[in-house]
Amino acid sequence: MSISRRLVLQGLALAPLSRAAASPVCAGEKLPAHTVEDAEVFRVRVNKRGNWTIVRLKTSGGVTGIGDASQSFNDDQTLVYVKQFAGLLRGQSIFAAEWLRKATAATVAAQGRAAAMAASALEQCLWDIQGKAIGVPTHDLFGGRIQERIRMYANINRSTEERTPEGFARMAEKAVGASFDAVKLAPFDEMPEGLTEEAEVERFTARGIACARAVRQTIGPKRDLLVDVHSRMDLEDGLDLVRRFEPLKLYWIEEVTPAKPIENLAQINQAARMPTAGGESIYGVRGFYPYIKGEAVDIVMPDVKVCGGMIELKKIAGLAEGAGLIASPHGPASPVGNLAAAHVIATVTNFNILEFSYGEVPWRAELLDPPEEVVDSALVLSNRPGLGHDLNEKTAAKYAVS
Repeated sequence: MSISRRLVLQGLALAPLSRAAASPVCAGEKLPAHTVEDAEVFRVRVNKRGNWTIVRLKTSGGVTGIGDASQSFNDDQTLVYVKQFAGLLRGQSIFAAEWLRKATAATVAAQGRAAAMAASALEQCLWDIQGKAIGVPTHDLFGGRIQERIRMYANINRSTEERTPEGFARMAEKAVGASFDAVKLAPFDEMPEGLTEEAEVERFTARGIACARAVRQTIGPKRDLLVDVHSRMDLEDGLDLVRRFEPLKLYWIEEVTPAKPIENLAQINQAARMPTAGGESIYGVRGFYPYIKGEAVDIVMPDVKVCGGMIELKKIAGLAEGAGLIASPHGPASPVGNLAAAHVIATVTNFNILEFSYGEVPWRAELLDPPEEVVDSALVLSNRPGLGHDLNEKTAAKYAVS
């Protein structure tokens, strides 16, 4: 990596450091002895790209905690594992987050994404409960907040129905109007995976670049533009793509080719003049180790719902820090997942920006009580105990999956 490019990447991670106020347990005070009792699931209708699945754990002391298990690609199977893993947790201490990680590891390794997301959601619940039981925000349990501002970019991909330059541009304009200073789209989603016919590859490539160009023209040169390729390219076409994107001054380009073989991403990473990002579907610190060691990307994107939960997100961010990389969590799902990721990433030095799924539903913020708050392209992270929010059951019931 060139010196100038490394300086750019280091600059992306710079942020003011501040210690948020907390209310720790007093010296000599006994920690609460709550144990886990029951889990319940709320399935919320969103759009054709997927619904939201929220898990809530209840303890013997009446404290509850929430977690996000959305977009596993198989919601029914995820619910099976939520029930199975919640059964393992029943009677366990609310501080059994590492125990849960160990107890579910074999099933997750054998069954993949659906099991990983169930375990992740329950683990998020535990951290929410712990903070509430002790009386501190969850980020205090992860070392204390050092990121004063949780900057976010608006992912407009899931809300853009008209998949044209004009359609993406209109949604980007709305995101800018909602205070976002960074916008991401995935303009190659209509391109079939594994497409090899040269003329068709070029047709989809030119169309995707045109969509990104329209968004750049809409948001202007001072806001940041991010592009997700969703692994639609092979090595040769990917190398061509990053070259053709240079005039658009991308903040990053994401997952140009599939994660395996890593060597292809590494070649693209080496050739690209803009930062590269990826890793949204990788589970665990063990999964990220070869990805980081292989120099696949400049910016790792663990998803708190997929990677194994909040502990795993912290460990992955630490692994990335050791390699001189940035950690920017993936997370185009419900506000619950964003909260969980934010409480962790607020405690790491190598964070620069968090994903926000913009425009999917007008009532998104109301799913939480108090409502989710976004100001000037940043998430307002609460100092209330736990994640700082509860599920708004009225909103969840109003938009429940029938």
